[in-house]
Amino acid sequence: MMASDPAQSPQATTEDPRAANREKFELELEFVQSLANPYYLHSLAQQNILDQPAFINYLEYLMYWKEKDYARFIHYPHALHHLDLLQHAQFRSEMKKDEWREYLNQKQYDHWRTWRDHPGISTGVAPTDPQETGVQMQQNAPYG
Repeated sequence: MMASDPAQSPQATTEDPRAANREKFELELEFVQSLANPYYLHSLAQQNILDQPAFINYLEYLMYWKEKDYARFIHYPHALHHLDLLQHAQFRSEMKKDEWREYLNQKQYDHWRTWRDHPGISTGVAPTDPQETGVQMQQNAPYG
């Protein structure tokens, strides 16, 4: 991408507010979703980025992503949970530790591994017992 490309110039962005809003939306969405990654959080913590007042304010600003009109765009729900946790100084401090990164990573993995094991949530396996399905089979019913 060349710097002289008029479509990419700052002036072009300010002239088209819809494009500027879309770009801001996409950048913030990508950043919020990156918060689902415990290794990324750990890296931010070790670089002391999570201690910077401006960054803490930014994290607070990003809480609007929890509203349903915005949350529907999030593909990694842990990002919103981690955004909640990042509002707390103790969590931001603990994320500097390798043990916390691994703990958070394991909790996330365990959730992904078992989230469908709850009663009442389909696992994709159809029950074979008609009593379980609530469907009465008719004798000699034609298929069709």
